[in-house]
Amino acid sequence: MPTGTLYTVSAPSGAGKTSLVKALVASDSQVTVSVSHTTRVKRSGEVQGIDYHFVEREGFLAMLEQNAFLEHAQVYGDNYYGTAKKEVEETLARGCDVILEIDWQGAAQVRRLHTDTVGIFILPPSQQALRERLTGRGQDDQPVIDRRMGQAIDEMTHYVEADYLVINDDFNQALTELRAIILAQRQRLAQQQLRHGALLQALLRH
Repeated sequence: MPTGTLYTVSAPSGAGKTSLVKALVASDSQVTVSVSHTTRVKRSGEVQGIDYHFVEREGFLAMLEQNAFLEHAQVYGDNYYGTAKKEVEETLARGCDVILEIDWQGAAQVRRLHTDTVGIFILPPSQQALRERLTGRGQDDQPVIDRRMGQAIDEMTHYVEADYLVINDDFNQALTELRAIILAQRQRLAQQQLRHGALLQALLRH
């Protein structure tokens, strides 16, 4: 049986990454999103094992010492976040594709361990569109939005490190392109040889 493909999906805040990935997973039973471990406190409405694996700081650090993460980060010098290696590798072994919603730094960490990882970067159609999306959330004041725009521009320079680039201008078109990437990867020769070994032997039999 062919193994699944590991994908990293990166984007600046406001580019629509989470909505696109959610729609993709809802339409394809062979794709799943990895659930990260975190030491931060569970927020109202969040579900253990669905939104995150919420763990104590000591437990996270113990996993870190055991080299249990594909990637990890300490955000703002406080909470830890990480992707468990065992969980991802077991899912891939079952033939299911795994998506890591992750920033460019985490994606680079993953590629060092899994060199066959497929990187996807999602960009907005313009800086103005990105600013409008950040403003439209109504959650932040102008100085915060300005700071987030600066961070987003820095993040967007790393699109060149990905294998595929999707511009999220029209949501449905961007989703179609994301699906096309997944489908194309499944048709690669090595995967098809594993999936259709018996058929290929029969076709070439004299």
